[in-house]
Amino acid sequence: SVVATFFCDQPLEPGRTAALGESEAHHARVRRLEPGDTVQLVDGAGSVASGTLTRLTKGGATVDVHTVSRVAPLPPVHLLTPVADRDRMLWLAEKATELGLTSWRAVSWRRSRGVSPRGEGEPFRAKVRARMLSALTQSGGAWLPAILPDTTGEGVIELAEPGMHLLLDVSGEPIWTVPVSAPLTIAMGPEGGLDDDERERLAAAAWIPVSLGVTTL
Repeated sequence: SVVATFFCDQPLEPGRTAALGESEAHHARVRRLEPGDTVQLVDGAGSVASGTLTRLTKGGATVDVHTVSRVAPLPPVHLLTPVADRDRMLWLAEKATELGLTSWRAVSWRRSRGVSPRGEGEPFRAKVRARMLSALTQSGGAWLPAILPDTTGEGVIELAEPGMHLLLDVSGEPIWTVPVSAPLTIAMGPEGGLDDDERERLAAAAWIPVSLGVTTL
C-alpha cells in the first residue's frame, strides 16, 4: 500500500521525534492510521523522512524518525501569477506545487482590479500555502514553492529573479520554438490580458512573449 505522507515544519533528523499539528492528525485519522504504522514526512525543503507513528490524538501526532534522505531541487522556475479569481488561483497554486515550481508571486496587473472576488491579502496567502501543502503531500514532492510578497505590474521588472524571462502571450512565438533555460521566470496576465503599456514595459526589459497555443487559456 502507499505510505501516507505528512508535512512537518521541524528539522527532520534520524532518531528524533517529530510533532505534527492538528490538520495532519486529522489527515492521519481519515487515513485510518494507528500507532505503529509507517509514515513518510516531508519538510518542503528537500528532506524526506521515514518513521513510525507513535501517538495520534485529535490535537496532534508524533512520529519517530528513522531515516532521512535529501532530494535535489529542480532547476529554478519562478511563476508570476496574476491576482485573479480566488478559486482559479488556488487551483494554479496546486498545479504549481505538483510541477515543482521554485517560487510563486502574485501580481496585481491593471485589469486584476476588475476581478471580484480576487485572491489577495494575507488571509488569502495563507489559503495558498495550505493548498500547496496539501498538493505537496499528495503528489509526493519534496520542495514547496516559496510564496513571495505580492507586487504590482510596475514592480515586476525590479523584483524579477535573474535568468530568462518569458511572458505568456497569445501573440508571441510558440514556446516550443524558443530555446528555454533555467533560471526561468514565467509571467502571465489576468483575465482580459495585459494593457498595451504593461506589455511594452516588459518587452523593453527583454521579456520574451511566447504562446502555449493559438487560443487564449
